[in-house]
Amino acid sequence: MSALSSATVDQNATFEARLARFPAQQIWLASQRAVSYREADSAESDALPLVLLHGIGSGAASWVQQLEVLGETRRVLAWDAPGYGASTPVAAESPAASDYATVLKEWLDALGIERCVLLGHSLGAIVAGAFAVTNPQRVAGLLLLSPAGGYGAASADVREAKRDQRLAMLDELGPQGLAEKRSTNMLSAYASDEARAWVRWNMSRVIPRGYAQATHLLANADLASDLARCRGRISVAVGADDTITPPEACARIALAAGTKLQVVPRAGHAGYIEAPAAYSAIIDTFCRASDGQRSQ
Repeated sequence: MSALSSATVDQNATFEARLARFPAQQIWLASQRAVSYREADSAESDALPLVLLHGIGSGAASWVQQLEVLGETRRVLAWDAPGYGASTPVAAESPAASDYATVLKEWLDALGIERCVLLGHSLGAIVAGAFAVTNPQRVAGLLLLSPAGGYGAASADVREAKRDQRLAMLDELGPQGLAEKRSTNMLSAYASDEARAWVRWNMSRVIPRGYAQATHLLANADLASDLARCRGRISVAVGADDTITPPEACARIALAAGTKLQVVPRAGHAGYIEAPAAYSAIIDTFCRASDGQRSQ
């Protein structure tokens, strides 16, 4: 075994040991679909739960550093979106954000979570925004990290080109090849080898059908339009070195939401993985401010 592959094996073992504290759970919903998720439950806390929604090339496991830190002071839950992990895919092959938001509502209902702080990263921001529009009473605060805006407002040609390009890459490379080729784009030049391995590990585990449906979602969605109709507390943050949803694109999302953009130095698209202390501080501050919105 080469030194590089040996290091990868060691890193994967470390990741899985950390994840073992937050084992994957599965719950069946009234609609006869399953959702898998990971949870850190601070039984002593009366703070609002924090719900984490991952991006297109990721999964619940990507949030392990936030589960470790933020789970000490509140209940923290990270789902595997429909079509990811052991979660049942949505029915539509070309779904809308509302399809995922409906599953999110059912999942929160099944867990008895009436109100929460909702965080969406990248594609997860699209689902979070759609949920907040239709269920404002359930969301005490909406935090969007490196939000993907979607291509729903673009021309049909642009939407189809963006969609088909990503689907062709998935078909050609498969999850493992996708992880090898795309994972480096997720991080800044400042990221550690461990962070790079962690992003690669998560991306290599995507399920082709779920990823394909999420690709259609990205083409169909228009996050800015949803946020323009949201009336609750919203905050938007992005890494200064994010090349996937760069600061100028996120500034347009923040403008639609009527809020200021927070830019995190020395961080890329998956900033919460490569700069966990900075992002966990942002999340914690937002959650504490949202706790006061418990019943409003």
